Amino acid sequence: MAAASCLLTEDQFLCSICLDVFTDPVAIPCGHNFCKTCITEHWSTNVPYQCPNCKKVFSTRPELHVNTFISEMAARFRQSAQQKASSSSSSSEQQVPKPGEVPCDACTGTRLKALKSCLVCLESYCETHLEPHLTRSGLKRHQLIDPVENLEGRMCLKHDKLLELFCKSDQMCVCMLCTYSDHKTHDVVPLREEYEGKKAELETEIQQMIQKRRLKIEEIKHSVELSEEDADREIADGVQVFTALKESVERSQAELMDTIKEKQRKTEKQAEGFIKELEQEISELKKRSTEVEQLSCSEDHLHLFQSFMSLNTAPPTKDWTEVSVRPPSHEGTVRRAVSQLEETLSKQMKKLFEVELKRVQQSAVDVTLDPDTAHPTLILSHDGKQVKLGDVWKNVPDNPERFNFHGNVLAKQSFSSGRFYYEVQVEWKTEWNLGVARESINRKGRIPANPQNGFWLLSLRNENEYYARAGPDIRLSLESRPEKVGVFVDYEEGLVSFYDVDAAALIYSFTGCSFTEKLYPYLSPCTNNDGKNSAPLIISPVNYTK
Repeated sequence: MAAASCLLTEDQFLCSICLDVFTDPVAIPCGHNFCKTCITEHWSTNVPYQCPNCKKVFSTRPELHVNTFISEMAARFRQSAQQKASSSSSSSEQQVPKPGEVPCDACTGTRLKALKSCLVCLESYCETHLEPHLTRSGLKRHQLIDPVENLEGRMCLKHDKLLELFCKSDQMCVCMLCTYSDHKTHDVVPLREEYEGKKAELETEIQQMIQKRRLKIEEIKHSVELSEEDADREIADGVQVFTALKESVERSQAELMDTIKEKQRKTEKQAEGFIKELEQEISELKKRSTEVEQLSCSEDHLHLFQSFMSLNTAPPTKDWTEVSVRPPSHEGTVRRAVSQLEETLSKQMKKLFEVELKRVQQSAVDVTLDPDTAHPTLILSHDGKQVKLGDVWKNVPDNPERFNFHGNVLAKQSFSSGRFYYEVQVEWKTEWNLGVARESINRKGRIPANPQNGFWLLSLRNENEYYARAGPDIRLSLESRPEKVGVFVDYEEGLVSFYDVDAAALIYSFTGCSFTEKLYPYLSPCTNNDGKNSAPLIISPVNYTK
C-alpha cells in the first residue's frame, strides 16, 4: 500500500473546493470526489445540485457516504508528505544556489538558495529567513513572489516606491506617488489588472495567429488537392492524346505496309501471268521443233517444203521485246501517310489546346482599367472595361503612375502570386498592344516594350502582322485573325501565354520569366490610323465550361 501511494501525486488527493488534502472524502454519482464538509456546504449555498468540476446537475440531492479507501490513501499521503517536507527542510538548510538561481540576502557566510522574494522588503529569503514572513502577522501582509534578482528595478526611481500601477496614457509602470504628480490626470490602473488584460490580449492574439496558421494549413492542403486534381486531369488528357496519336501512327503504318504489299502482289501476279504465257509459247515452240525434226528425216522434198510453209503460217504472234516487269513505284506513299498523320496530329493538338484554354480560363479575374495610369489622350468607358484613342489631350494630373508618351493604360488590379487570366476583344482593330507589365516600369517618355524593360506584350501591326515583343520582336504566323485574345499568367512558373479564344489556339508564350514584383494587365489601342483603327479594346467577360 505504501509503495502504491508513492506513485500517486498530490493533485490526486486534493479537494477541488478547499484545495487541501481530502478530509472524509465522498464520491458523488458523476465520479468526482470532495471533502464531505466541502460538498455539503457547497450544495447548501448553490442550487441546483451541481458538480463543481464537470457541472453535471442532479435532480435530487445525492446521498453522501465517506469513501474509506480514498480516506485511508489520503491519510497515508498526508503522512508521507509531512515526512518528505521534514526531510526536505533539513536538507534545504544546506542547499546552495546553482548558477542562475537567486541567493538569500539575509544569509551571512554561505548564502543559501532563496525560496521567495518580498516586494515590500525588496529582499530574497531562504527557507529559514522566510519563516518570519510566514508567521508574523505584520509580515504576512507583505507580497511574496518567486525569487527574482534586481528587486531594485521594481522600484520607482523618482519616489523609491514599488511600481505597482500602470499608466495607460503613457504606457509605463508607475508607483502610487506618481499618480499624484506626473500622472495625476492620466488613466492609471493596477499593474495586475493591466497584466491580466495584456495577458488575455496576447493569448487572444496567439490564438488568432494559431487559427490563421491552421487555416493556412487547410488552404495549402486544399491547394495540394486541387493540384492533384489538375495533375490527374492533365495526365488523363495527355494519355488520351498520345493514345490517339499512337493508334493513328500504328494505323498509318499498317495502311502504308498494306499499300506497299498490295502493289507488290499486283506486280507478282503480272509477272506470273507473263511467265505462264511465255512457258505456253515455249511449249508450243518445242512442239514445232519436234515436228520440224521429224520432217527433216523425209526425202520427199515437195512434201517437206509444203509442211514448212504450213508451219510458218502459225508462229507465236506476241513480240516480247518491249515487255518487262517493273518494280512498283512507292513514290509519295510514305509522304501521303505522314501527311495524314500530320492532319491527325493537328486535330489532336487542337483538342489539346481546347482543353488547355478551358483550364487557364478557370483562373479568370475581373479586370478594370485605372484612369490614373491612362495617357491623357485615351478615353476610358465608365465601367473601366473599354479604351480607345481620342483626339483631345485631356487636362489630367501628371501623376507618377500616368503614361505621358505612349497611349498605354494599366488595370487597377495587380498580382504578385498565383495565376490569372483575362480576355480582350480586338475585332475591327488594325493595331494594338496587350499583355502585362511590372509595377516599376518607366511610364515617362519613349519606352521600348520588351521583357528587359518590364513588358510582356503581343502586338498587331498593319492589320495582319503579329509580333511577340521579345526584344527583338518575333514575327508570328497565324492561321486566322484573332477576334478575342486571352492573356494567361502563371507567376511562380514564369509564364505569359496568349490565346486565340475563338480558335482555341495558342498564339505565343513567354517562358522562363523571373517575376519579383507586382504585375498589371496592360492595354494600348494604338493610333487611329485615319479612322481605320478607331474601334476600342474591350475587356470581355470570360465564358467557359468545365
